[in-house]
Amino acid sequence: MKQRTFLVRQLFLLLLIVVVTVGFASPAIALTEEQRLVAEAWRLVDRAYVDDTFNHQNWWLVRQKALKQALPDHDSAYSAIQKMLAGLDDPFTRLLKPDQYRSLQTNTSGELTGVGLQISLDSETKVLKVIAPIAGSPADRAGVQPADAILNIDGVPTAGLSLDEAAERMRGPTSSRVVLTVQRMGSDLLNIEIVRDRIALNPVSFELRTADNQSAESPKIKIGYVRLAQFNANATTEVSRAITLLEKQGAEAYVLDLRSNPGGLLLSGIEIARLWMDEGTIVYTVNRQGIEGSFEATGQALTKDPLVVLVNQGTASASEILAGALKDNERATIIGERTFGKGLIQSLFDLSDGAGLAVTVAKYQTPDHIDINKQGIKPDLIVPLDPLAITQTGTQSDRQYEAAVEFLTTPSMVAGAA
Repeated sequence: MKQRTFLVRQLFLLLLIVVVTVGFASPAIALTEEQRLVAEAWRLVDRAYVDDTFNHQNWWLVRQKALKQALPDHDSAYSAIQKMLAGLDDPFTRLLKPDQYRSLQTNTSGELTGVGLQISLDSETKVLKVIAPIAGSPADRAGVQPADAILNIDGVPTAGLSLDEAAERMRGPTSSRVVLTVQRMGSDLLNIEIVRDRIALNPVSFELRTADNQSAESPKIKIGYVRLAQFNANATTEVSRAITLLEKQGAEAYVLDLRSNPGGLLLSGIEIARLWMDEGTIVYTVNRQGIEGSFEATGQALTKDPLVVLVNQGTASASEILAGALKDNERATIIGERTFGKGLIQSLFDLSDGAGLAVTVAKYQTPDHIDINKQGIKPDLIVPLDPLAITQTGTQSDRQYEAAVEFLTTPSMVAGAA
């Protein structure tokens, strides 16, 4: 009996040794530098992407297929990553090659050299479209308008180009020229020549204006006009400065112009909402687990004066967060056109070779839990936007601006907006 027990133990130990040996007999195959880069990008999306079905794909199988490709150099690795991301069918989740990544970081830091266009890829038609030109930029001065479809860049068709490939073709040295062929609704094809230049760093312009008041108590009303072109790193400081100075000058009401503002930094939009709001939720964020986060006002509003926000089809992303917060909290009246409808939040991740990855990590909802993605924000008062030269924006030739002034100078409307 003891001998049998001893033999059983020997067989068990032998079996255990065989199992352990087999388990370690095939060491992991070392990945090349290019394969590691692909795996790194895959892992970032795997951990952070908002849709845990990855557009109904087996995401692990996507990784395996990508790593089986021949990847002799960095360009082939970039192509493999782009192909991998294309399966998500999300134009906002994208690879940024090192030069593109540096350019984007420069843009959000408050500096930009180029034509000054915010573009998008229509998810249904795959047509490259203008969200908005940056106010005062070369594209703006040349007459590019929101919703223009860009068909060619210097004669090269945009069909099949990614957002970053199109942007790369529009970049170039200061004073160099680029010709965009655009299709505008109701118009023939237009060839627009743009001279590239450095874009103004300050996204805010403001002015105290006086308007005739319909109230018998005061014949005039002082209106602070604040135009915000982009949510970059300078935006919060500059808007705060504008409100503070306008308050000292006796502003009694405000027009915040977010037209053709393509967005930018999410936190910048939240911080600027806090400049106008004493209390209330600014925005809800929803991650892939369905967990809600929220950002709240902090009780430090710089003014409680009546406020009108101007929006159009080029008002997008962080601009929509700000407009939605002010609307749902009844802090402002929204006038203009339905906004662009981008309700997705991206985070930027560094890759080890200096490239970057923009990944959609969450969706946002307005304080009333409205998901505006692809829907936009509907204004309280719809006023179409007429074609305007940049010098006419915010003047008597600007029908939307005049509607805002009329609203603010009507006693009953002012009372309702306060």
